[in-house]
This record gives sequence, structure tokens and C-alpha cells, in this order.
Amino acid sequence: MSLYEAAFPFQDDVLALPVSDIDDTAKWYAEAFGLIEVERHDAPVRTVIMERDDTRIGFAINGGDPTQDGAAIRVSDIHRAKEELESNGVETSNWRIDERDGRRLQVFFVVAPDGLCYYFHQPID
Repeated sequence: MSLYEAAFPFQDDVLALPVSDIDDTAKWYAEAFGLIEVERHDAPVRTVIMERDDTRIGFAINGGDPTQDGAAIRVSDIHRAKEELESNGVETSNWRIDERDGRRLQVFFVVAPDGLCYYFHQPID
């Protein structure tokens, strides 16, 4: 069963989140999030596109500030996502329920070593 359902950018482009080192980024996200590298480009800027369960997230050396960006990742099983990340050595925080557009969401956050922030969420029926 797929865990990652969709990813939405905080800023402009979920396929060009700002980082400073493409190789370190690809390695960390493969180990921590279970993402698989599916594309790599050198122009117009160095970029790597990674994927899990048909959900793509990309990273680029584009001069952006990673501490001001990230993505919201919708998952099918929030408990499984949290347990998996923590078993991979990733620190999670702010386990809580949010309300958005009249829907309740179980959520938690991850701040990656590169400074990017991730909002993992699952709608509560």
C-alpha cells in the first residue's frame, strides 16, 4: 500500500526545493524518507528529482533559503509515516490535530538537516 499520496510546496515548486549539495541531499532523503532518485539535471541549475509512491519531490541548487521552504506531504497512514521516519533516525515534532478548510488533519513536522521543513498530514474522517 502506498504511503506517500501527494506533496505540495510551501513556496513555488515542490520539484525545486533549495539545497546546497545535491549528492548529500539525495543520500539523506533516500535513507530518511525512502525516496528513490528518478532524474538528475545539471542545467539550468543542479537538480535531483526523487520519488516515492508516485509522489515526486525535487531539490535544486537555486540560491533559495531552505529554512524558508519545504513541503506538505499527505500520507495514507500518519502513524506508519511517523514510525518509519523515527526508525530511520529522523526527529519528528508537533504531533497534533489541525483544522483546515473544515477538515481535521493529524499532523507532525520534520525539519531536515538542510533546513527544509515538512508538514506530514493525514485527513481524519
